[in-house]
Amino acid sequence: MSSIPVMIPWLGEEEAEAAAEAVRSGWVAQGPRVAAFEKAFAEYTGAPHAVAVSNCTTALHLAMIGAGVGPGDEVVVPSLSFIATANAVTYVGAVPVFADVDPATGNLTPGTVEPLLTERTRAVIVVDQGGVPVDLDAIRALVEPRGVTVVEDAACGAGSLYRGGPVGGTAALAAYSFHPRKLLTTGEGGMVTCQDGELAARLRRLREHGMSVSAADRHASAGGGAGVVETYDEIGFNHRMTDIQAAVGLVQLRKLPELVARRRLLAERYRTLLGDLAAGLVADPAHGTGNFQACWVLLPEGAPDRTEVLTRMAAAGVSARRGIMAAHLEAPYKGTARVPLPATELITHRSVILPLYHALTEAQQDTVVAAFREAVG
Repeated sequence: MSSIPVMIPWLGEEEAEAAAEAVRSGWVAQGPRVAAFEKAFAEYTGAPHAVAVSNCTTALHLAMIGAGVGPGDEVVVPSLSFIATANAVTYVGAVPVFADVDPATGNLTPGTVEPLLTERTRAVIVVDQGGVPVDLDAIRALVEPRGVTVVEDAACGAGSLYRGGPVGGTAALAAYSFHPRKLLTTGEGGMVTCQDGELAARLRRLREHGMSVSAADRHASAGGGAGVVETYDEIGFNHRMTDIQAAVGLVQLRKLPELVARRRLLAERYRTLLGDLAAGLVADPAHGTGNFQACWVLLPEGAPDRTEVLTRMAAAGVSARRGIMAAHLEAPYKGTARVPLPATELITHRSVILPLYHALTEAQQDTVVAAFREAVG
């Protein structure tokens, strides 16, 4: 293994004790800690409702259902995103329509979305790519008059701010990831936030096979639920989060502000150390501040092939990663792009993600920068 990894989650004894306490309680499946985590996360984002799920992909799946997307519909998505963004559209029988992104932010803009809108467009999924907040209001102003729902894929966004508030808080539906590569982690896990109480109640049923009464509520009722008979009024799914994960998530949520501050400090130090090479380093947009979930930089003109750069850095003891993928270049979606995607292809082919995590030291950063400079020649 490289001596400097690209990411280490900030986990410690407090998370271990919280998980152990959940185990000792005897309630390890979805239960009171999940409910507490949902409440805390809703309060943090400012969204009225939060629904905890097994991961961000299932969160996006439920968001598509909540937005009324189904067979025959089209959903505009960025190709520059983890493939789960497009897959969630496919899961409900709709067609992902790939849009290009702003080369400075990696995010959709009204100008990249508008040419792809048709009478079949039911939703747009915007992504806070690498934690850079998307300009949600601008895209909503474009599409909502046409009856199109905007869903925010905030997988990378916990800790980022949009117009002064946490990303996703004002979205009709937003989906978050708690994977270990994200700032706030529960190992695996996700969350859907929404504005509508009836929709939140439906999403809670859908995550648990469509049960009219959750297993937690049945067991908590008088007599251990012996007299409670649930019904199944629509086909649901097994998208639940466990109480062990939620216990960890509650600790992580309290640490999030400190974690974001540290990552932003380190990212700014990268900008200073890279100097002339920092021109392609991801930065804050005018409408918000990012959490630097991914600190990517574009390779300068004349640099070796990216694979060679990554190989050279690994030989120097530094683990870097290729930039964000482009879904339209992968086998399931190859050849489906309706328009050229030059910014997407530039970023996906020429970007490198540098190590960035809470425990990264200045000495390690110096090593990363030296290795990167040497690798690019």
